[in-house]
Parts: sequence; structure tokens; C-alpha cells
Amino acid sequence: MQIEWWYWIVGGLALIVAELAVPSFFIIWFGLGALIVGLLTLLLGLALPAQLTVWTIASLLMVWLWFKVFKGSFQKTHIGTADGGVIGEIGLLVGAVAPFERGKVRFQRPVLGADEWSCRADAAIAAGERVRVTGIEGSFLKVERAAGSGNSGAADVYGSGS
Repeated sequence: MQIEWWYWIVGGLALIVAELAVPSFFIIWFGLGALIVGLLTLLLGLALPAQLTVWTIASLLMVWLWFKVFKGSFQKTHIGTADGGVIGEIGLLVGAVAPFERGKVRFQRPVLGADEWSCRADAAIAAGERVRVTGIEGSFLKVERAAGSGNSGAADVYGSGS
């Protein structure tokens, strides 16, 4: 039995389209492997055992490349974690915070993808004071008054504004 080259092309395209329905980013590699086999069968006239071997090797090689080479180099998000140097960051409190109440802190550069975060504190802190991040509690940053804090600290963090 000989599988025609265009069977591989149609099957490969079907697998790639199936990836759109099942967004796992895994099926696509088998579809691309089938496209490779279809092209090689068209050019070289591969027999069925060779076609299956090439498809298996090409698909597994692309899956391995994806997980080991390309996916590992993607920048990972740090949302929901205390990684990435968040603890100790200094920001300006733009909304007063009190125990059991939310405030809002703004950072000079984005922290965890945003420059403004809701925060909580164990003690009351007035708006306009500098605060330091001490932890992350769910979607809130836990803050405390930064050393040497005061309303003059806003100029230190953000410049004089003139």
C-alpha cells in the first residue's frame, strides 16, 4: 500500500486547523511533520515505512525543539509570585491606606506588568508618602512606610515635576 503525497498534506493541514479548535500548541507539530513528509514523498517518492519514520522523527524533533529551545526562552510573567525583585520596590502611595482598607500605590517603572497596584498595609499611611513592598497577598501588594518617608519623598521618586 502506498500513501500518496497529498494525503500527508491534507492530513497535516487538518492537524494544523485542529490546533485552532484545541489551543494546546502541541498538535501543530504533528501537522507540520505531516507536511514535511508530504513534500518529501512528492520529491523523493518515499515508501510507507519511510514515510511513517520521517513523520515520527520530524514531529518528535519539532516538539522537542519547542519545549527545550524556543519555549524556554520566552519571558515568563511574574504575576501572582514574589519573584522578579518585587519585594523591596519603592512606590508612591496615591490612595491612602489603613488597616483592613485598600489603598493604591504607583511605581516609577512597571512592577509585575503594571505601574499602579491596589495595596494593603498594617498601619495607616497617608497618600503622597513613599512605601516599600513587603509582600504579595493575592492581587494586592502588602506595603509599609518606607524609611525616611514623607511628602517630600514624592519628588525623590518621580522628580520635581518641573
